[in-house]
Amino acid sequence: MSSFSRLFLLSLCLLLLSLYSIATNFVFLEPFDAQWETRWTEIKNAKYQGDWSVESHQNSPPELKDEKGLVVQHLARHSAIITKVNVDPKEKDLVVQYEVKLQNGLECGGAYMKLLTADKNLENLEKFSDATPYTIMFGPDKCGFDNKVHFIFRHKNPLNGTIEEKHLTTPPSISNDKLSHLYTLVVHKNNSFKIFIDMKQVREGNLLEDFSPPVNPPKVIDDPTDIKPSDWIDDPQMPDPTATKPSDWDEDAPLEIPDEEAVKPSDWLEDEPEEIPDPEAKKPDDWSDEEDGTWIPPTIENPKCFEQGCGKWKRPTKANPAYKGKWKPPMIDNPKYIGKWKPKQIPNPAFYEDLHPHNFSPIGAIGFELWTMTDKILFDNILIGHDLAEAFEYAEKTWLPKTGPEKEQQEREAALNRQPGIWTQWTEEFFSFVEKYLGATDRTIVVAVTAVLGLIPPAFFVYFCVFRSGPTKKVVETKKNQNKKEENTDSKQEVDKTQGKPTDDK
Repeated sequence: MSSFSRLFLLSLCLLLLSLYSIATNFVFLEPFDAQWETRWTEIKNAKYQGDWSVESHQNSPPELKDEKGLVVQHLARHSAIITKVNVDPKEKDLVVQYEVKLQNGLECGGAYMKLLTADKNLENLEKFSDATPYTIMFGPDKCGFDNKVHFIFRHKNPLNGTIEEKHLTTPPSISNDKLSHLYTLVVHKNNSFKIFIDMKQVREGNLLEDFSPPVNPPKVIDDPTDIKPSDWIDDPQMPDPTATKPSDWDEDAPLEIPDEEAVKPSDWLEDEPEEIPDPEAKKPDDWSDEEDGTWIPPTIENPKCFEQGCGKWKRPTKANPAYKGKWKPPMIDNPKYIGKWKPKQIPNPAFYEDLHPHNFSPIGAIGFELWTMTDKILFDNILIGHDLAEAFEYAEKTWLPKTGPEKEQQEREAALNRQPGIWTQWTEEFFSFVEKYLGATDRTIVVAVTAVLGLIPPAFFVYFCVFRSGPTKKVVETKKNQNKKEENTDSKQEVDKTQGKPTDDK
C-alpha cells in the first residue's frame, strides 16, 4: 500500500472517529436517515390529518440531491408527530438545535418544536396532542404581524404544584426566506440563556429576569383589606377660592363670528342650484307612471359649482378675538394635601423563591404539533446535548455546507425571474464578443468607437447620394431643356409647312 493510500485511510478513520465522538456526546440526534420511521410516530385521528414524510429538498441544487428532511405535507391542517427521548436537564447546560427550511415561505403557522415532559402522558405516544404537557417550546412562529422565535418553558410552583408558562418577553424575529436556517437554544446552569440563528447570537438573557410572568412572585403585595380613608386628600392642587371672574369676561362669546370683510366672489352663481338631475340617468324600462308614480331622475352635484361656487352665498366665519370660554379659577397648592394614598404592603402569602429554574422537568419526547397555512416546511438534524461547541461543530458538517449551494440556487432563480429583454441580451453578447476577441474592456470606449464606426456608412451614403448628385441633376435638367427646345423647333417647322411657308425663307 502506498504512503498516499495509508494517509488517506488514516484521515478517513480520524474523520469517522471525530464524527462518532461528537454524535455520542449528544443525548439525542436525529438526521432522518432510512430508519426514521421506526423512531417516529405519526399522529392520525379526527383532529390531526396532516401527513409527514422524509424527502429531498424542494427545488434542490445538484449539490444537495441526496439531502433529505422531515416535511409537513399539507396546509390548513393540524399535523403532529412524536419520538421518544430521555433527557434530564438538571444541573447541566441544555442545548437544543435543529434546522428549519420554509420551502414555500411562511404566511401563517408554526415551525416550533416541543420538548415534552416525561410523565404518564407519554405512555401512549399516539395520544399526543396540543394538551400534552411540555417542558420547553422553542422555534419559529409567524402569522400576520406576529413574527417571533418562541422560547417558552413551563415552571412548577414549589408551594402548590401548579404549572405556569413563562414566555420570553422580547423574542427575536424568524428568518422568513426559503433557505435552510439553524435555530439553537442554550440554557446554562447559572440561569442565563442564548438564542442563535445560523450560529449567530440574536438574543441573550436570564430566566429570572426576562420572562413573563416572572418565575418568582413578589415578596410583598398590597393589603387587599386596606381602604383609603374618606377624608384623605390626595390632590396636590385646588381651585383658588379667593379668585373672582373679571367683569369683562364674556362666557357667552362665540368661538367664531361672521367675517364682515368677506365679499361674495364676482363669479358666484347664486341662481344656480347646488344639485341638478343626472343627465345620464334613464327611466327604467319596467317603470310604470301609473303604478310607480312620476319618475324623477336622481340628482348629482352641479358641475358649474365646482370652481365658481353656487347657491345662496353665506358669509364665512373667523375666530372670535373676544372669545375666552368658560371662566375657571386658577389653581393653587392644596394646603390639605397629604400625598398619594397607597395601600399597606404585607408579606405575599404565595411567595416562593426558586433560584434554579434551569433545572427543568425531565424530557421524555420530542414532538411537532403544528397548524400552518404553508406546506412543505422541512426539519432536519435535531439534536439535544449539553455542549454548545459540539452542537456548532456538528452544524459545520451538516448545515453549513448547504448554505452556499442554496444561496446560489436562489440567485439563479431570481435571475430567471428578471430575464432581460432581447435588446439587452444582444447588447451583452456584443460586449462579450468585443471583450473576448478585441481585448477591449472599457465599455465607454467601445460605445464611442462603435458610434463612430456606425456613422461612417451613413456619411458616405449622404455624400454620394445627396452632394454628389448635384452635377448629375444639372446635366439631366440641361438635356431635358435641349430636348424640349428641339421639340418646339420641330413643331414650328410643321406649322410653317401647313401654311405653305418654308422655314428657311428668312
